[in-house]
Amino acid sequence: MLPAAAYLGRLAARRNCSIYLKVQSVMKILIVNPPHSAIGSRIPREQLPPLGLLCVGGPLLDAGHDVTLLDAELGPLSHTEIVRQVVMHRPQVLLIGHSGSTSAHPTVVELTRRFREELPSITIIYGGVFPTYHFREILAHEPQIDLIVRGEGEATVSRLIAAIECGDDLASVEGIAFRRDGQIVETPPARMIEDLDAYRVGWELIDLKRYSYYGGKRAVVMQFSRGCPHLCNYCGQRGFWARWRHRDPQKFAKEIAWLHRTHGVELINLADENPTVNKAIWRELCEAIIAENIKVTIIGSTRADDIVRDADILHLYRKAGIERFLLGMENTDEATLKKIRKGSATTTDREAIRLMRQHGILSLATWVTDFEEITDRDFVHSLRQLLWYAPDQIMSLYVTPHRWTGYYRVAAERRVIQLDQRKWDYKHQVLETIHMPPWRIFLWVKFIELVMQARPKALWRSFLQPDRAARYGMRWFTRMGRRVFFHEWWSFFFRDRRVSDGPTLGQFWGAPQDHQEIPLRIFRQHKPAKSAEQTVAADSPPVI
Repeated sequence: MLPAAAYLGRLAARRNCSIYLKVQSVMKILIVNPPHSAIGSRIPREQLPPLGLLCVGGPLLDAGHDVTLLDAELGPLSHTEIVRQVVMHRPQVLLIGHSGSTSAHPTVVELTRRFREELPSITIIYGGVFPTYHFREILAHEPQIDLIVRGEGEATVSRLIAAIECGDDLASVEGIAFRRDGQIVETPPARMIEDLDAYRVGWELIDLKRYSYYGGKRAVVMQFSRGCPHLCNYCGQRGFWARWRHRDPQKFAKEIAWLHRTHGVELINLADENPTVNKAIWRELCEAIIAENIKVTIIGSTRADDIVRDADILHLYRKAGIERFLLGMENTDEATLKKIRKGSATTTDREAIRLMRQHGILSLATWVTDFEEITDRDFVHSLRQLLWYAPDQIMSLYVTPHRWTGYYRVAAERRVIQLDQRKWDYKHQVLETIHMPPWRIFLWVKFIELVMQARPKALWRSFLQPDRAARYGMRWFTRMGRRVFFHEWWSFFFRDRRVSDGPTLGQFWGAPQDHQEIPLRIFRQHKPAKSAEQTVAADSPPVI
């Protein structure tokens, strides 16, 4: 039974709950964005709003509920202060989740335990990517958490709150998990949201003046599309979103313009995994933003092959405000790219970087160091390849496997050297490498970063190139890099604790879940035939 069982029972006794809800029922709901200890959250001293929680909050506001968002990342707030504010608010329902859900999970556990101690009757709902897949372990070991939302939250949370109000059987709500009579109940997967414009973002839940990024620009996170049609077997996001979908380009452009004109937003950080999948749709969005005649900076992520495909419209990218794209190159070795099913080639990566530079768009290349066992020779090869690519910026990462991905099976027998889940944030080494100790890998990574960012071409782009926007972006990244650089050195040698006799990856996280990678139901619908431009432009058909 849920802690609010008595309250739910009274509601269930009402003769006509649906009429009651429409007329007067309001639930007091608090949404909590917990603070995150990851380097990227603390070092820049700038903060982006929690888009996922705002997406859930919008429909709840439209349903007439009393909804408040406590963003503990701002500050960040101490755990004691968070608990104090939650107790003062005294909500009936508390929703909690974080975009960095794997490494943020220990914080969620600690906070929810304290919430339960102070407010025994509160209903606690937990959502996000990590709890979507680890719901059984969480419900088995964390009794203070009542319900877990699996997959997309907008529709599911709205239905769940309505069921709680009415005292309905929670098993009737798709896409959740909970305990009943000591047993864990998993309801059928929720239906994938086909129309992403059907649920609005609850922007009024935050003070937009408190959020900035990219050197003090007033900033928000937005999502034009969800999902990705590619088959990269290490990606922890692709399956979660089930299938690539997009918002209406015209409506999305108008929302950007509204945020800029009404709230002074200067920077849009696109949270899409791959917004440029369909060339025709992406071109329509660029043209719609251009038509709004606003000056905004747009940054995000895409694939190198999309950039090469769009060589003839990259001028529209730049005119629409796109100043930087992260390119998930992941690795510089062709054999490794095939093993992780990246579906790209090193020559394509290099051409994409060249084309972006030609059109004044900065390239931020990600490089994952340790997909496989590595040696000094591998690092020498990687450095040569990265210099050949010549990206404007580089972000080095460490492989961080999730058990709902195909790569988890590949790495299941590798030893875990980092037992602190808070360090599973892609910026810490978590897996053992047989041929090299962690300190040697760390030194190689830092050396390569230093070479890439301090080479003459990079310095020229930071201080002397004529493109003012690109020069600004390079200098901001350099400032952030300096702060992160020293923080990482200090943490690695004096704070982080690694083990030499840890469990295997499979023992640490449990059985693979790649057969459950997609937590949503997908309904195929007959769609009208594509135009000739769309047919040619489509990067690849949906994989689902």
